[in-house]
Amino acid sequence: MIYPMFAMVLLTAFVLATLFRSRVGAVRQGLISLGYFRIYQGAAEPESSAKRARHFINIFEAPVLFYVVCLAAMITQFTGIAMQVLAWVYVAARVVHAYIHLGGNRLRHRMRAYFFGWGVLLGMWLYLIAGVTMSRI
Repeated sequence: MIYPMFAMVLLTAFVLATLFRSRVGAVRQGLISLGYFRIYQGAAEPESSAKRARHFINIFEAPVLFYVVCLAAMITQFTGIAMQVLAWVYVAARVVHAYIHLGGNRLRHRMRAYFFGWGVLLGMWLYLIAGVTMSRI
């Protein structure tokens, strides 16, 4: 479970790097002043960096439950092949979601990737709960 978790950390770092690069570029192009980032007030942040900022926030929402279910699976020693596959499918869904969101940002495609990821995450939780419950019977 540690490898899918590390893959999510790498995805998070990638999104942070693109956000930083986008914000530096916006300041250099004069699209926004550096002072905006002191308290995030004043002129609106350019769409390119605002989209990346929103995605960076998003990657700390549902994925937190992914980290928790992975850790819970490790603690309960319920890390079989099915759980591993589900974890990698979740990571893949998040990568696709990031690609869509940070790219063309087609809402229909983005929503499908997002909710597919949520379905996989719920599946991981249900599988873990069922497995732990069955092992105690």
